[in-house]
Amino acid sequence: MATNQLTIDVEHGEYWWGGRVSDGQQMPYGMIDIQVDLSTDLHGNQACPLLLSSKGRYIWSEEPFRFRFHGGKLEVNSDLGDLKLHEGLQDVRGAYRHASATYFPSSGEAPEPLLFTAPQYNLWIELLYEPTQEGVLQYARDVLANGMAPGVIMIDDNWHEPYGAWTFHSGRFPNPRAMVDELHEMGFKVMLWVCPFVSADSMTFREVEPKGYLLKDKTGNTAFRRWWNGVSAVLDCTNEDAVAWLHAKLDHLQTTFGIDGFKLDAGDLPFYDVSDQSAVQSSRNGHCEAWAKVGLRYPLNEYRACWKLAGQPLVQRLKDKGHEWGYSGLASLIPDGIAQGMLGYAFICPDMIGGGEYMSFTTQSDRLDAELIVRYAQCSALFPMMQFSAAPWRILDAEHLAYCVEAAQLHTQLGEEIWQIAQDSAASGEPMLRAMAYEFPEEGLEEIKDQFMLGSQILAAPVTTKGTRSRTVVFPSGTWLGDDGSVIIGPSRHEIDVPLSRLPWYRRQV
Repeated sequence: MATNQLTIDVEHGEYWWGGRVSDGQQMPYGMIDIQVDLSTDLHGNQACPLLLSSKGRYIWSEEPFRFRFHGGKLEVNSDLGDLKLHEGLQDVRGAYRHASATYFPSSGEAPEPLLFTAPQYNLWIELLYEPTQEGVLQYARDVLANGMAPGVIMIDDNWHEPYGAWTFHSGRFPNPRAMVDELHEMGFKVMLWVCPFVSADSMTFREVEPKGYLLKDKTGNTAFRRWWNGVSAVLDCTNEDAVAWLHAKLDHLQTTFGIDGFKLDAGDLPFYDVSDQSAVQSSRNGHCEAWAKVGLRYPLNEYRACWKLAGQPLVQRLKDKGHEWGYSGLASLIPDGIAQGMLGYAFICPDMIGGGEYMSFTTQSDRLDAELIVRYAQCSALFPMMQFSAAPWRILDAEHLAYCVEAAQLHTQLGEEIWQIAQDSAASGEPMLRAMAYEFPEEGLEEIKDQFMLGSQILAAPVTTKGTRSRTVVFPSGTWLGDDGSVIIGPSRHEIDVPLSRLPWYRRQV
């Protein structure tokens, strides 16, 4: 059925997922009141116009909608498009599969394999706004010296001249081709950070404004938007010529310097306005989606903000988290990762290990929590991807560093299996990281959000609370072989020991 307004009774024992990834900690819905508007702010992460029920029904729209759980009812309203309710699909997995096949079928392609088979290394925390050629190379050398595998290395903000130019800063990068060649020889692939902004006082602005490549405000003048790095003009990614111009810039970086791919940042809804004038009239969400489509050209990519485009070979990273234990930090990784999967984003990466909110790392290192960083690394190790930024060899003592290296090595040891799970997800459209209730929908596991399945065989039960040395793990039906050699028969619950040195995980025996 299709309508622009729905009111549904939430059944006894019914659980819902969907909307914004940033609300993952509050999922599954149905137990508490919550109100969300997908047209105003996605809170810095991905979102999709989809709500999934454990009772085998779902709601979809091609446009953003508002929804509210209140008093045992789900109310959904849309000003822009029809709402479509599908029922009778048995459970949440059945609902997801139907939604995926009907509205966001998988492209059949996965991103670059190295993103899955080895840790990633983002230079944001270490180099901040002053990345240099030597700083990049030294970080890469330190990775190898500390026993971690070479992987994708990301050179973040300000490697370039003014925003929109996308040329190397000649002072900080005197010979970028030589740098990239050396990184390749060490086994790394190289990504560069880019965004849709164009600095107003730049030659690039003077080039593209007369061509109509920039968004205009409601008065027809070039729109300027405040973002975290100041005030800039915004590329109009509904304009095919503007996108072709940007692709030419990025392609030049690949052919001239050997760059392998791009981290495409920003694109958040608050940087657009409903009254903006563009080549193709669009909503805030539509502009976010148009920016995400830019990255489809590059198998090596990363996004943090995205609207729709589930089922596409785009890497979706969780937003920057605080250097904290709770739902502003480590404890959010699993529920938010589950939410990503439920919304069709299979190829996911947790936030940078220790948290990507850089202010925590600019103070004295004795304020950093070594236990937190270890548990962050362990939690990330069994995600489809893991990403270091703050150099653990700089901020940790030998013991805590060793635990982080062990987590990185585990991810590498499982790398080919993780890559196979990625290929399977590309073929099926199903999540790589799965809620327990998704993989075992008949076993009453809907409220578990501190453990997860990687594919259908690996159960991960990381520690996400400070000082924890034992935890309860819920085992579904089957036989489970633990990392410690234990054999557990499910369904059952077990209290296990989790010293700081241990990342608990189990493999389902077939």
